[in-house]
Parts: sequence; C-alpha cells; structure tokens
Amino acid sequence: MERAAVFDVDGTLVDTNHLHVTAWWEAFRQAGHRVPMHAVHRAVGLPSSALIAHLLGEDRDTGRDAELSAAHKALYGQYFDRLPALPDAGRLLRRLHGEGWTVVLATSAGGAELSALRRAIDADDAIGATASADDVEEGKPAPEPVEHALELAGAPAERAVFVGDTVWDMRAGSRAGVRCVGVLCGGIPRADLEAAGADAVYDDPAHLLASLPDGLLA
Repeated sequence: MERAAVFDVDGTLVDTNHLHVTAWWEAFRQAGHRVPMHAVHRAVGLPSSALIAHLLGEDRDTGRDAELSAAHKALYGQYFDRLPALPDAGRLLRRLHGEGWTVVLATSAGGAELSALRRAIDADDAIGATASADDVEEGKPAPEPVEHALELAGAPAERAVFVGDTVWDMRAGSRAGVRCVGVLCGGIPRADLEAAGADAVYDDPAHLLASLPDGLLA
C-alpha cells in the first residue's frame, strides 16, 4: 500500500511567503485599499479569491477581484527567476522518495508560477504528482486539495502525512484525516499551527530532514 508525503510549497519548500505579502500589499494599495502587511501575512496560503474575501470582506466590490488577483500575479511574477528554496527542501523530497514515499505537491500555484517553484526546489525526480487548487472546487482550508493529492498518490489518509506552514494547511490536512506536520519557516507561530491541528512542528525542511528517523515520516 502506498505511503503519501504531501507538501504545501509556498513557505514550506520555497521561501516565498513574504514575497507574496509584498505583492498582495502593493496590489491592494494600487486598488486603493489600505491592508496591513501583518494581516496579509496571516492570509497567505488561501486561494486568491478567498484571500481577497478574507481581507476585504464579503461586502467588497467583487467585480474588482480579478483585477486584484492579476495585479498580484504580475507583481509576484517579477521574482520567478530567483525564487529561493528553503534549506534542504530538495534533499528532503529525494530522501522521502528514496525511502518509498510517494511525494505529492499540494499548491494553489499553476502554470509559470508552479514551474518557477519546481525549478527552485530542483527535485522533479522525486515528485510523483502535483495537486493544484485548479483541480478542486474548494482550496485550503477545505480538505479537497489534500484529498486530491491522496487520490493521485493512491494512498489512504491513514498512510499519509501533510507538511505545511500555515493554519490553512493544518486545517485542510486535519479535515482530510491525515497527520499534519507544521514548519515555522513560513512565519506562523508554533502555537497557531498546533491549535490548527499540527501533530509535530519543525523549523524548516532541513530540521525535518534531520529529524526523519524519529518523526511522523520515519
């Protein structure tokens, strides 16, 4: 029976959360919205439409959502050629693949953005599949992205672990019935990740790799 190691990407394997914060903050500023950066940071990890709703409220002019999303995408796209992988992200995926895990990425990124992220990780030989938010009706914190990743891996929830850096990741994994591992490199506090369902928390991929013999991914 297959074992699945499902990974969020932004903030978990690639150090992009604060780039997203800056791009979203500027997109909102250009549209005339004053949104504090700390609030944007807390919302990173949600799909674009959900992030905009979370920050601007349901009574906003939804007709401008596409414009905001496009502005964020254009601003963030300026960094595609230099996205930095987090320490040992690629080594971690290769190690798990070598130990018999099916590695699946669960991300809202697609197209050129996903390609840039995968180039940064530089471990395509270890990645079995990618579950995008485009493949499901609801993104995180709904469980569908994780459930779709398990379908791609051919693994049941009880033989899967989901690694992520946000409360949205932990809630999605918990709702999908998988064990959840949080990482602190996305900037979310340990207490918040644990309250959202993290069974274990590590500093970053390098810390998780060093702890593999004794952790949930042993």
